[in-house]
Amino acid sequence: MDLTPARGTRDLLPATVAVRDHVLATITEVYRRYGYQRIETPALENIERLQGGQGGENEKLIFRVLRRGLDERLAAGTELSGLVDLGLRYDLTVPLSRFYGNNRASLADPFRSFQVGPVWRAERPQKGRYRQFYQCDIDMLGEPSVLAEAELIEATTEALAAAGLSGGTVRLSDRRFLSALAARVELPPSSWDGLFITLDKLDKIGWDGVRAELAGRGFEAERIGRLADTIAELQGVEEGKLVDRLGSALPNLGDDVLADLEATVAALRDLAAQRDLSWAFDPTLVRGMGYYTGQIFEITHPAAAGSVAGGGRYDKLIGRFLGTDVPACGFSIGFERIVDLLGGPAAREAVAVLYEPEVPPAAVLAAARRLRAGGRTVSPIRRRGKFGAQLGRLEEWGFGSFVYLRDESADALEERRLGGR
Repeated sequence: MDLTPARGTRDLLPATVAVRDHVLATITEVYRRYGYQRIETPALENIERLQGGQGGENEKLIFRVLRRGLDERLAAGTELSGLVDLGLRYDLTVPLSRFYGNNRASLADPFRSFQVGPVWRAERPQKGRYRQFYQCDIDMLGEPSVLAEAELIEATTEALAAAGLSGGTVRLSDRRFLSALAARVELPPSSWDGLFITLDKLDKIGWDGVRAELAGRGFEAERIGRLADTIAELQGVEEGKLVDRLGSALPNLGDDVLADLEATVAALRDLAAQRDLSWAFDPTLVRGMGYYTGQIFEITHPAAAGSVAGGGRYDKLIGRFLGTDVPACGFSIGFERIVDLLGGPAAREAVAVLYEPEVPPAAVLAAARRLRAGGRTVSPIRRRGKFGAQLGRLEEWGFGSFVYLRDESADALEERRLGGR
């Protein structure tokens, strides 16, 4: 029998789980101080909700669940849509929007939400990409101003730094800027989604790949050239000139967009003066989800090939469930990537009660009880094999020290450190 996990999934050993628990506890404590309240949503959602046209390319990666009670044999020509009613969530934002629409009356305004949990995408398995992985999200619902964007960025950069990942760069853009750019080069609105999907691949396929894919979508070479030239003109603009340059390059960009950008930039400038953090406006930043309506942002780090966190404003998504639009903004940490970057095992001050087989269970448990009284982690382990080899295994398992019981007496427990600890 094959005992390997399903393709694209993995088992996690205790040492790995200890690292994940440590990182999550650190991030959770930071978010708690900012007032974010943890909620939970189901892994399964109605398939119509998941396929609502707002998930971008991820809607192609949904794991769909067959209806209950289907016959073993199906009639020829049966449509898949008639067999499926549920799907596994591909992110935490769509479930949050449904949750808020269902529970709004009992939630604070604005509501600061914190979620962590597994999501599923039918990815092509490869290093660093899994079909089941964890996301860690905070969202602010009900706040219309860019205070939401600024606070989400501040809280998330603080959480990453607390977990051990400081020195990142916040990349900032705006979906309204991208729409104005598309309109400026005279692309019809019906083509914008395709443009954004392709432009989002720039860091993977480069400008040659983007030009080729846009041409394949029917974009004229002249318009592609104007688009690339405008983007190039806005890359690396000095901080103090950013808003003016944007207004000059895109006269059709609304004053409200420029004012929002100026306010977020001011908050980023102040934050960067106090932390090991940098920021930049990135006109190529898109974010793949179709539900974004305003500012979007990502955090990159020198040790990571891609972003380690990302998010943005999605003011229209909740209205699909509630019937009334609600201002909303969120930030998602790439939890798996963070854990992989941080690497080594979390500190674990565990004590092993190493006992000889003839010591009665009551005496072993009494010794462990005394050691646990101070809140420490203590595990009785039967003495076996070569003594030195067993101590080595204890250290590998994460124990920092041990006591050795040879008889019933637990009056004088001599605790000894393991290895180089």
